Parts: sequence; C-alpha cells; structure tokens
Amino acid sequence: MRNPNRLYEFYDKLRAIHMTQFPDMRFGQLMYNLWEFNGRKDPFFIEDDKALELLEKFANGEQP
Repeated sequence: MRNPNRLYEFYDKLRAIHMTQFPDMRFGQLMYNLWEFNGRKDPFFIEDDKALELLEKFANGEQP
C-alpha cells in the first residue's frame, strides 16, 4: 500500500495552484480543463508527481 501521507504534499500544491491561478474555477472545471490540456489521456494511470508537473505547466501556460 502506498503511504497515505504523500497526499498532504499533493493536495497542498493542488490547493495552492487552484487558489492562486484559478480561484474562479470550480474543482470540476479545473480537473476537466487539465484533462483537456493533457490531450484527454487516461487520468487513472498518471502518478501523483507527474500530475503535479502537468498542473504546474497548465498553470504557467506551458505545453504539456
């Protein structure tokens, strides 16, 4: 089983990006837009660190 404590860092970073870069978006809007940004690739197999990298690129207007 994965260490559940790894989620604190993940959600802290997600919250920080959501609150500073996309405060007007609802959570579902943010996730949907991130999914579109990633070319609609299956989100079930992406590791947490890669998801955060993708979110940071999305927030900074970079290419996936």
